[in-house]
Amino acid sequence: MIYVIAQLKLKPGTTERACAEARKVVAGTVKEAGCLFYDFNLSVTDPTRLVAVERWESKEALARHNETAHLLAWRAVVAEVAVERDIQVIMPESVERK
Repeated sequence: MIYVIAQLKLKPGTTERACAEARKVVAGTVKEAGCLFYDFNLSVTDPTRLVAVERWESKEALARHNETAHLLAWRAVVAEVAVERDIQVIMPESVERK
């Protein structure tokens, strides 16, 4: 099983747009084969911190997800609204930071 924790620091004034776009990527992702859990949470103490929590059956499922149209669209939005990102991919054998 693969876990992904992705944290975004949003530009001021972009939280509403980021959350609306996050809902779109969630709607597409939860339908994917191999997706066990995928959701975003907005920090209750910092309205510019958006956190994604993901759980995947396998590396292959995550790799397929990374090529989907809805994730590529989300990445384009992130490029516009985020000032910083931290992604951890947690696998049984290692933790990768991207």
